[in-house]
Amino acid sequence: MSGVRPQALVLDFGGVVTRTLFETHALTERALGLKAGTLDWRGPFDPASDALWRSMQADEISERDYWKTRTREVGRLVGEDWQDMSTFVQRARGADPQAVVRPEAERAIRIAHTAGIKLAVLSNELDLFYGKSFRERLPLLALFETIVDATYTKILKPDTRAYAMVGEALRLPLNACVFVDDQKRNVDGAVAAGMLTVHFDVAEPARSYAEALSHFGLTLS
Repeated sequence: MSGVRPQALVLDFGGVVTRTLFETHALTERALGLKAGTLDWRGPFDPASDALWRSMQADEISERDYWKTRTREVGRLVGEDWQDMSTFVQRARGADPQAVVRPEAERAIRIAHTAGIKLAVLSNELDLFYGKSFRERLPLLALFETIVDATYTKILKPDTRAYAMVGEALRLPLNACVFVDDQKRNVDGAVAAGMLTVHFDVAEPARSYAEALSHFGLTLS
């Protein structure tokens, strides 16, 4: 520990603030009129059955490549040519963005905000994947001081410059920021940049948020 008091909570968006698309297959299938069980790729919830996910984890393909492939696959299932991830997300879950926000995320964000902790999002693809209109219909994001989104900056985590940008936007040194992400490579990048970190477990969101809040002497309950 550096002795610097943590002052900001910096969150990845997809998977951390929102439930992953793996967790909402049933919602997606209903929204798209697909038979239950059609979507059988489970990513971190069943890596053995998802060769594409394993390729991503091995850094053979990027996270963007993974979702580009899944987007095209699902588009074909409904007889359409989908090129953009935002098409997939909006068709799968666009009717009610709030429905896919993790309840644990909402609770933790409100606890941190009430305690005076600065809030930021550092995402590789918030608007690229979700679309600007999705973000604008999430009132929770109004609590955030800044959103640094590589859709616009073009600098992807784990590039050190991505973390530096969020520090600059918050006007804080990086060792005063707690960074939360579900991808280990992004957590490792944040460690290298000097941040406090939590490797978010999508299967245990409450435990991960409790760990994040504990850095500020706060609890999730």
